[in-house]
Amino acid sequence: MKKHTHFLAQDKTIISQKVKEAFSSVMPITLIVLALCFTITPLDSGVFLTFILGALLVVVGIGLFTLGADTAMTPIGEYVGTTVIKTKKMWFIVAVCFLVGVLITISEPDLQVLANQLSKTMNAWTLILAIGVGVGVFLVIAVLRIVLKIRLSILLMICYIAVFVLSFFVPDVFVPLAFDSGGVTTGPMSVPFILAIGAGIASMRSNSSSETDGFGLTALCSVGPIISVMILGIIFKPENINTSTNTIVSVDNSRDLIATFGRAIPHYLKEVAIALLPIVAFFFIFQLFGNKLTKQTIIKILIGVLYTYVGLVLFLLGVNVGFLPVGSYLGMAIGNLPYNWIIVPIGMIVGYFVVAAEPAVHVLTKQVYEITSGAIPKKALRFSLMIGVAFSVGLAMLRILLGINIMYFLIPGYAIALILTLLVPEMFTAIAFDSGGVASGAMTASFLMPFALGLCSAVGGNVATEGFGVVAMVAMTPLITIQILGLVYKLKMLKIKKQTKTTSQVQEEIIE
Repeated sequence: MKKHTHFLAQDKTIISQKVKEAFSSVMPITLIVLALCFTITPLDSGVFLTFILGALLVVVGIGLFTLGADTAMTPIGEYVGTTVIKTKKMWFIVAVCFLVGVLITISEPDLQVLANQLSKTMNAWTLILAIGVGVGVFLVIAVLRIVLKIRLSILLMICYIAVFVLSFFVPDVFVPLAFDSGGVTTGPMSVPFILAIGAGIASMRSNSSSETDGFGLTALCSVGPIISVMILGIIFKPENINTSTNTIVSVDNSRDLIATFGRAIPHYLKEVAIALLPIVAFFFIFQLFGNKLTKQTIIKILIGVLYTYVGLVLFLLGVNVGFLPVGSYLGMAIGNLPYNWIIVPIGMIVGYFVVAAEPAVHVLTKQVYEITSGAIPKKALRFSLMIGVAFSVGLAMLRILLGINIMYFLIPGYAIALILTLLVPEMFTAIAFDSGGVASGAMTASFLMPFALGLCSAVGGNVATEGFGVVAMVAMTPLITIQILGLVYKLKMLKIKKQTKTTSQVQEEIIE
């Protein structure tokens, strides 16, 4: 009993820390929205209060969720990764990794936000399960890459060439959605789990590259959904995509405000329970046949699952009731202005700060810093991501205003990224493609996507071909910026090595 009390007392301190981190992450976006509301796009007072309460719920939700990821999802991922590899049975490794990929994707909050936007076009679970299968297949490929020691850059080149070839056979309305699916899949739920599995499997190898082999799983798992949604488009052959309307609920008083959120709670309690139960069940089944964890560890993991559950409910509640409608409204309001070009710099500012609000980015930067022993500072990695995302969101807004086909951006962008894979160290390639997946996460799906859809509706664009795609743009630019950082790092190391060599030669001459 004392041990359980100790867990809870320790977690109170960590919860406080996580909520503070979430507050500092979400605050920049909130301040930008408030600045817009007080200037060019005024909001009704009731809607304004709904957004504020939604923002608070998002802060607390992200705080609890990231704590749950640290205490439950990451340990489960490491446990599964090390256990399956110890069996040395390839069929078992493949089966478990596929199942894990599907289950963890189903629970991803970003994907649920995207699927709900498309509920008028197709059943949300059809899209979620298709994407889950895509992640499962490519998680298997990613794990086999580590086991078979296949070079990541070659595999990425093959995969993305296949993606762009396949895109010519997919209905135009499904292409931006497919690339968006690749971005939202690798979010705050799946990234800690996937990275932990990679680290667990890579740790079983004794060679010099085993520590960095854990990276690259997120990159490959981002490709799976793109291909699976494209195949879904070929099967269904939709002529258009209809998005759900993000209606702003009228709130007249404080009681209406609480009632608005209260009515939505049962839905998200059920939705999150359906998403998390398979993972918990999978963990306990694994306990029956795998290595047994201590009772103390199991209790700690279950407490982490509870934090994850509550955090996800609060996050989805705040996003869907508070963030999504306001994001859509602001995009539409700015789009209707005579000087609607202003949305390009506004988008860049939002993009610059949106990375700081992504929980999965913190997970990635922390692991990169630890594995590289500080060779890649957190600030440098984060700044590179922020610059890349700011540029991509600005381009996405410009694309919507001018009605430019997204492929004119994605083909040259990925071509540059793939060429860079041949020039930079393998570790930077893995980190760059992982960063592309994690940068386009929770806040991108919950605010930038409805923001872009609202703008597209206002300027009279095709929502399917022009409205979607902002997540894909956000996912693409970090591939270039991080690899450029890697190229600078490589040149710097070569310069240091050359200087060291010259110094040693001078010393030898003096001695002679």
